[in-house]
Amino acid sequence: MPQLSNIYFYLVDGVAKISVTDDRAKTRNARREPRGSLWFAHEDFFHYAVLEGAISLSPVAQEPDDATVDELVELYRAAGQDHPDWEEFRRSQVADKRLVLSLTPTRAYGMWP
Repeated sequence: MPQLSNIYFYLVDGVAKISVTDDRAKTRNARREPRGSLWFAHEDFFHYAVLEGAISLSPVAQEPDDATVDELVELYRAAGQDHPDWEEFRRSQVADKRLVLSLTPTRAYGMWP
């Protein structure tokens, strides 16, 4: 079955990037079926957009200075966030077994103002 949940995502060069953990249903489902949809609503309720496309997963964060953690830092910063202790943030990404799910859109539809 599709895995639906509210998420934060960031568009990076036209690709939707999402921080996920290795042990969640969303990640297991993406490994099994590497296609997905991303739905987001406009604040007025009547407008929305959907992106559909291929999913790829980065490796799971293994070390605080690996490429996956570097990408997770970039995503956090892309959201306009500043962390008070980046070393602690990096260690937590490894402890949480985080990785990056990337959705490359091949189709878009909806009603957007």
